[in-house]
Amino acid sequence: MTVIQAQLGEWDNLNHLLICEKTGDACIVDPFSGEHWIATCKKNGWNLKSALLTHSHWDHTMGVQALFDAGIEIWLHQDEEKRGWAGPDTNRFTHSALSSTTFKVGELLFEVHCTPGHSPGHITAIGNGIVISGDCLFLGRCGRTDLFGGNLKEMHQSLVYLKAVLQDLPDDWLVLPGHQYSVSDGSIPTFLSVSELLNKNEALIAAGNKEEFYALEFLAFDDSLAEKARRKRARNQS
Repeated sequence: MTVIQAQLGEWDNLNHLLICEKTGDACIVDPFSGEHWIATCKKNGWNLKSALLTHSHWDHTMGVQALFDAGIEIWLHQDEEKRGWAGPDTNRFTHSALSSTTFKVGELLFEVHCTPGHSPGHITAIGNGIVISGDCLFLGRCGRTDLFGGNLKEMHQSLVYLKAVLQDLPDDWLVLPGHQYSVSDGSIPTFLSVSELLNKNEALIAAGNKEEFYALEFLAFDDSLAEKARRKRARNQS
């Protein structure tokens, strides 16, 4: 397998292109620009057949329309409907939270785990030496839970679940997050090994202890995005 990582956009988004070296088939995860990845695959002779969305926040789906228009399969979990996702997409995972199903890129097989909390149908893809964690897990922490469709309790449950999954993986597998954010030592890596993540990620370290986890400062922020989520929840409840 070949993996191409690129930081696109103004929100430090990390896109990941997965290529099966045997077949030349490719899948783009969380495309910020559909045109960019169509051109990249065309230039290199890869067959871009699918896009995998870890979740449906706008900064992870900016490139979906162009890919959809080009006839590329768009995959995400059906529970993203709970936060208002209406497409475009072509295929939806239906498995329950804290469980997994499989997904293929050429001859490469991945486990797709449903890990809600940042969003209702967030997924984490694991296989072939990598963990693609989207906004469920960054390298130093986890995604916020105060956006529309987010849930603090579900995030904690997902991280307890993922922690057990990660502990069973080889130490040298690489974790590839959805954003390039700094970690506690001030560095700004784009990946860490599984063993480094388990030892350094504040959210994973606290997972399993509700008091410690719920006290983490990065689970919610008093900003415009949080206010927008509060207004949307209020409208839906009225």
